[in-house]
Amino acid sequence: MRTLVVDHPLVAHKLTVLRDKNTPSPVFRQLTEELVTLLAYEATREVRTEPVTIETPVSTTVGTAFTKPTPLVVPILRAGLGMLEGMTKL
Repeated sequence: MRTLVVDHPLVAHKLTVLRDKNTPSPVFRQLTEELVTLLAYEATREVRTEPVTIETPVSTTVGTAFTKPTPLVVPILRAGLGMLEGMTKL
């Protein structure tokens, strides 16, 4: 399995605040959601896609859609449940 290191100042800042023992629980939950959304963005960078033709209000155009089967998110209980919301928002 390949390891992906996300080296981004925004991720580092949010992770630092999240790890601080003085961070209140509501802020911790919010930061978890935000971090997971940012990490999910990076994790899905290489998801397979295919071109699809769609109708817009103006004309027909070609867009991009996930190939079948589409990605599936399976939370591992306890830590995974807290991360699910951030992933599904993406």
